Amino acid sequence: MSETMSTNEEKKKPPLNGRRALPPNNSNDEENEVPEMEAFGMTPRGFNPKDYLHVVDIYMFKDPHEINKQQHHTDKYYNPKLIVRRGQPFQIQIDFNRPYRPETDQFWLEYLMGRYPQQNKGTYIPVLPSNVLKPGEWGAKITHRENNSIRLSIMSSASCIVGKFRLYVAVWTPFGILRTRRNSATDTYILFNPWCQQDAVYLDDEKEREEYVLNDVGIVFHGNVEDVKKRSWSYGQFEENILDACLFLMDKAELELSGRGNPIKICRVASAVINSRDDNGVIAGSWDNSYDYGVAPSAWTGSVDILLEYYSSKQPVRYGQCWVFAGVFNTFLRCLGIPARLITNYSSAHDNNANLRLDFFLDDEGKVDTRLTKDSVWNYHCWNEAWMTRPDLPVGFGGWQVVDGTPQETSDGMYRCGPASVQAIKHGHVCFQFDAPFVYAEVNSDIVFSRREKNGTQVIERIDTTHIGQLIVTKEVGGDGMKEITEEYKFREGSDEERLALETAVMYGVKKQATRDTMYQPQTDIDMDFQVQKAVLGNDFKVTISFRNRSRNSYTATTYLSGNIVFYTGVAKTEFKNHSFSAKLEPSSSSSFDVGIKSSEYMSDLLEQASFHFFVTARINETGKILAMQKATILEIPTLRIKTKGELVAGKEMSVIVEFTNPLKQTLENVTLRLEGPGVLRTIKKQFGSIPMNSTLTWEVKCIPIRPGLRKLIASLNSDALRHVYGELNVQIQKP
Repeated sequence: MSETMSTNEEKKKPPLNGRRALPPNNSNDEENEVPEMEAFGMTPRGFNPKDYLHVVDIYMFKDPHEINKQQHHTDKYYNPKLIVRRGQPFQIQIDFNRPYRPETDQFWLEYLMGRYPQQNKGTYIPVLPSNVLKPGEWGAKITHRENNSIRLSIMSSASCIVGKFRLYVAVWTPFGILRTRRNSATDTYILFNPWCQQDAVYLDDEKEREEYVLNDVGIVFHGNVEDVKKRSWSYGQFEENILDACLFLMDKAELELSGRGNPIKICRVASAVINSRDDNGVIAGSWDNSYDYGVAPSAWTGSVDILLEYYSSKQPVRYGQCWVFAGVFNTFLRCLGIPARLITNYSSAHDNNANLRLDFFLDDEGKVDTRLTKDSVWNYHCWNEAWMTRPDLPVGFGGWQVVDGTPQETSDGMYRCGPASVQAIKHGHVCFQFDAPFVYAEVNSDIVFSRREKNGTQVIERIDTTHIGQLIVTKEVGGDGMKEITEEYKFREGSDEERLALETAVMYGVKKQATRDTMYQPQTDIDMDFQVQKAVLGNDFKVTISFRNRSRNSYTATTYLSGNIVFYTGVAKTEFKNHSFSAKLEPSSSSSFDVGIKSSEYMSDLLEQASFHFFVTARINETGKILAMQKATILEIPTLRIKTKGELVAGKEMSVIVEFTNPLKQTLENVTLRLEGPGVLRTIKKQFGSIPMNSTLTWEVKCIPIRPGLRKLIASLNSDALRHVYGELNVQIQKP
C-alpha cells in the first residue's frame, strides 16, 4: 500500500533540475492552487472574514454587444468569456458586501497564467488601483462608485503575454489576504492588438486591419503563371473552440509562457508545429496522390475542421499540401491577433542545395534525365506573411515577414521556416534571421539546362533567369481580386538594383555557382517558343511549337516534345506523350508546328490538380546546338454550382443547394461533397456512391444562419478520378 502511495506522490512532483528552481512553465492550460485565505501568522480566535470587505460578484461585460468586445474588436469570437486586446483599457465591475471605503479598504486584482506563476516572468500580475492609467502599462483605475459596487478601467501592458489568464480579487485585512474563489467565468483572454501603437503588431491602416485580422474567409491562388486559378478558403478564426485550439498549439510546441508576448517567437514555433514532421504537429503532408485513411488535401474547404480534429485527437490530421498548411497557419495568426495574409509564389524553386540554381540535366537526345535531376520547380507554392516589428534586426526590416509551415527543409534541426523579413529578401540582406537564404532562392533561382558530353565535360545549353518567382500574389484588401506583390520581393528583372541585391546575397553566403567554367555558347539566331491550348478536363487539345530563324541560313531542327503529368510541386509522375519530328527552318522566316494531344492519352494517369509539364528541346543539326524550353499548364476543371432557397435572415431556416454535372467520359466513383460557410453553417460532408457520365448530382442542405452581413458559402467535391472541384457563393444575410 505504502509503495503505491509513494509512486503516486512521485508522479505529481516535477522532476528535479539543478539549474532552475521551478520547472518550465509552458502550458497555458495547467493551473496552480491559490489560497482563499493567506494568513500573516496566527489568526486570532474571534477573526471572521465576513467582518471585512469581501467580493460578492464580478461582472465582466463580456457579451458580444457589450463595451469590452465592441471596443476591442473581439465581438465575433464565438466564446462566452472576456476577450480583450493588450495595451487597451477594458471595464469590469466588482460588487462588495458593503460600500467600498478608499481610506481604509485595500484590494487589488491578480492575473495568473500556468502552473508556476512568477511576477518576473509576466505570469503573475498584481494590479493595484491608482489614480491614473499609463498607456501600455498594467494598471487599474476606479471610474465609478455606486452603493456596494465599483467600476474599474483596467489597462494591460502592450507587450504582455498572449493567452488565457485567471483572475482573482485580493482584499487586505490585518490578519491576512482574502481572495475570491477560482471562477472560470472570470477568465480573461488577452490577444495581440494591431490597433495599439505600442504593440509589436501595430498596423496603421483600418482597411488592412479589417482584412488581415478580422476577415474570416480568404482566397487561395493556385494553378500556374499562364493560368492563375483561385478558390476560397474559410479561415474561421472566430468559430467555437478555435481560440483554445490555437493556444493549445503553443502548449504543444512547448513555448515557454514568458515568450508568448513575442510575435517573432510565436511565428517561429508555429511554423514547426503546423506540420507533423518531427513534432507530431497539426497536419501530415502527402504529395503522392494516395490519401488512404485521410482526407485528400484538395477536399478541405477551410481550417476549422482540421484545428478542431487536432485539438480533440492530439494526433496529426491527414492530409495537407502547401495551401492547407498556409490556410491553417493564417487562421492561427489572425485568431491571436497577428495580421497575416496568404501568399502564392508562382514557379517556386525548391532548390535542394540553396545554390540559386536549379539544375536540369539533359541526356544525349535532349530529354531531361530524371535520374540526375534533383531540383524541382513548383507550379506554385503558398506561404504566409505576418506583420510585426523586428527589434532583433537593424531598423527597416520590420513589416511583412515570411513564415512557412510546409515542411520543405530543416531549419535549426526542425522543419520550419521564418520569420524572414520580406524587405531583407528584396535587398539581398539574407544574413538576417530566420531562413532568408531559402526564401531568397525560392523567388530568385536560375534554371540551368546542361548536358554531359561523351568526354565528361558539362555543356550548358540554356540558362533561364526569369522563370522562377515571376509572379507573387495575395488577395486584395476588401475584395476577392488578386494583388500582385512581386515588387515587394524583388527588383525589376535586369535592373541595376536587382544585380546589386544578388551580389549582396552572394556576399552574405548564398551560393551562386559561376557558369563561366562550363562552355556556354547558345544558339542566338533562332528563337523557339511553344503555346499550350487552353483545354477543359476530358477534352483533346494541342501544343503549338514555333520557330523564328533570324539568320540567312537554312537549318533543320530535330524537335522533341515530352509531356508529363506532374504533381504541382513539379515532380513528374508519368510521361504520357513523347513526340519527335524534324522541322525545316527557312532563312529569315517563322514557322509553327502542332502536336495533338488526345484525352485518352492523359486521363488514366491524371493527378488531382490536372497539371501537365511540357519540355520541348530542339537540336539544330547543322551546329549541334540545343534550344530548350519548359512550361507547366493546367486543364480547366468544372465547378460546383451553389444557390440558396428561402429568406436569407439570421435565425431563420434557409436551404443551400449544391449541383454538379459530371463532364468526364467515365463514371465518378467515391464522391464526397463538403460545404461550409462561417456564420451560416458548420462544415457538413456527404458521401455519394457514383455519378454516371453527363448526369447531375443535386444536394440540398437546410441551415439557420447565425450572423448577419455578407457571408461566403464554399463547397468542394472529391472523387477517385476528379479532385480540386470547387464552388462558392456570396450571400447577404439580413438582420432579423
